[in-house]
Amino acid sequence: MKKLLFISFCFLLSTYGSAQKSKFDYLDIFQLQYATDPEISPNGDWIVYRKMGFDIMKDRSFGNLWLLKSDGSEHQKLTVHEGSEYAASWSPNGDRIVYGSATDEGSEIFMYWVKTGKTAKISQLPHSPSSITWSPDGTQLAFSMNVPEKAPVLAKLPAKPEGAKWANMPRITDRVYHEADGRGYIAPGFNQLFVMPANGGAVRQITSGNWHHRGSLSWSKDGSKIYFSANRVPDWEYRFRNSEIYSVEVKTGIITELTQQDGPDSNPVVSPDGSTIAYLSYEDKYEAYQIRQIHLMDADGGNKRKLAYNLDRNISGIVWSADSKGLYFNYDDKGNGKIGYVSLNGKVSKIADNRGGTTLGRPYGSGSFSVSKSGAIAYTYTTPEFPAEIALLTKKGSLNTLTQLNKALLDFKTLGKVEEVWFKSTVDDRDIQGWVVYPPNYDASKKYPFLVENHGGPILNYGDRFSIEMQLYAANGFVVFYPNPRGSTSYGEEFGNLLLNNYPGDDYQDVMDGVDYLIEKGVAHEDKLYVTGGSAGGIMSAWMIGKNNRFKAAVVAKPVMNWISKTLVADNYFGYANSRYPGQPWENFENYWKFSPLSLVGNIETPTMVMVGMNDLRTPPSEAKQLYHALKLRKIETVLVEIPEASHGIANRPSNLISKIAHTLAWFNKFENPKENAER
Repeated sequence: MKKLLFISFCFLLSTYGSAQKSKFDYLDIFQLQYATDPEISPNGDWIVYRKMGFDIMKDRSFGNLWLLKSDGSEHQKLTVHEGSEYAASWSPNGDRIVYGSATDEGSEIFMYWVKTGKTAKISQLPHSPSSITWSPDGTQLAFSMNVPEKAPVLAKLPAKPEGAKWANMPRITDRVYHEADGRGYIAPGFNQLFVMPANGGAVRQITSGNWHHRGSLSWSKDGSKIYFSANRVPDWEYRFRNSEIYSVEVKTGIITELTQQDGPDSNPVVSPDGSTIAYLSYEDKYEAYQIRQIHLMDADGGNKRKLAYNLDRNISGIVWSADSKGLYFNYDDKGNGKIGYVSLNGKVSKIADNRGGTTLGRPYGSGSFSVSKSGAIAYTYTTPEFPAEIALLTKKGSLNTLTQLNKALLDFKTLGKVEEVWFKSTVDDRDIQGWVVYPPNYDASKKYPFLVENHGGPILNYGDRFSIEMQLYAANGFVVFYPNPRGSTSYGEEFGNLLLNNYPGDDYQDVMDGVDYLIEKGVAHEDKLYVTGGSAGGIMSAWMIGKNNRFKAAVVAKPVMNWISKTLVADNYFGYANSRYPGQPWENFENYWKFSPLSLVGNIETPTMVMVGMNDLRTPPSEAKQLYHALKLRKIETVLVEIPEASHGIANRPSNLISKIAHTLAWFNKFENPKENAER
């Protein structure tokens, strides 16, 4: 009898525990946390990282620095301050941590002393510093900072009477790149390099001229030079993809150009023994997708060579091993973030999987790592079940997840199961990858609405990473399919470059082949198809409903509808000719129009919501309105949703992310459940 009562009690506990689980919901976004920028100490004992979260009252993300031991113990906030903290970096001997932090006067450089736990502001800067980098002996810091310039003046205007309320003065620019999405107007000025004592003191500018000097910095072993990348060629504004590696002498400011290749030479890193500089580069062939690979040269710029290895993937985040015999790096492979290692003889090894989890809205590649002198690696670790946590991979190969930032939330949520799928393209029989997210408690015997979610870029990739948007769609009863058609990254340069002068093109057929494959498998159903996507995903969604009428409804978010108008009004207007389509729009009008979704608008019968951020400078609201106005003229059911205070990255503010998803679901449910909506 006691045994029976015990079993019954355990059953009740199990039932009660499972009953406490609920589906992922909108306000859960504000409970999520994730880790970024892990920096392991030189001896491998400690890790400092930036813990990110969302403020429900201020409607923004925020980040503070946290510290923990490499066994996961002594997890603590680095300082008592509540302002934004970022860019932590250990001193060469591990006794200090330098970092940036917001103050009432702007961002400044701060120092944390490990032994005493004390912090101090060590700078008083007129503008925010970036790329803060230690000298090898720990006595100096280098950083980049903007130095303002005056705007051009064309006319001398009379002074207004005292107290008069005249209009503001006109804003005048003569620069190619003068505005940026999410930033707006770019005030005149150039980033220059500075040095200062690591214990605080006078700040000294060591570069000058009308060029930007920014990005990662690397000191020579003796501390006499700093290596950096910049675009100091005379026509730099028009050769915008170009950059070279330079050195600057810290004492004299003398700059030496070390590379001359047409294309981006960037991210110089000096080897620990001081003999070799590794950097990332490719020779610009003016194509849609070109992968950066590791190059080497001697410290004086001589003996340039490409490191010979067999890995057809884009490389980033290179870090030398402590013995100067190889480099660690980031790469994405088939939608999964990896950490690799390549020896100087060209042997490549995969070191870790599942790097990422710091782009929570949609499952894009992201994340970073750092390496101790002994070879232990701290990195941002993710799966479809949780955003980035801090993981430690030891030199012996054991992997330990050190943080559980979302355990208190996600242990009580039932998430949608994410499944990888592969299918054949009918275009050329290529293998195409995608993922399916099933609603919580999915029942294969039932028919669910099926949502295609197209990724942006288009030179990007989706993968097996946590995604707020995918989980919320699934939690609301949709099977979600997110594919990586041709043009996606992480499948090699040739696959990504298939979009050159063919976008949208065969990538459309890849997506539809995935839909047909999942219909054949019984996961999707012909009478329950929906489609959405943002940016390049918005282009694809508009293209799909212009090519067929199989979808019950569509949400086209922040699209390009007309390549001619978009190319000449967007913030990156200078970047399309020859790398996307041959020539400028007025030189190749027919080709630009042929690939514009607006050219297909006369075919659209699908009820369509059009969505855009009102401050979008990348795919401006005028693009979305072209689709909305055309559909209104054709009397196709449509609605325009304009998100206030949103740039191209609608999801940058949590409330805008919620609004985007809620409006998308409301539109789809209108056509999935017409009777229910009619009764409301």
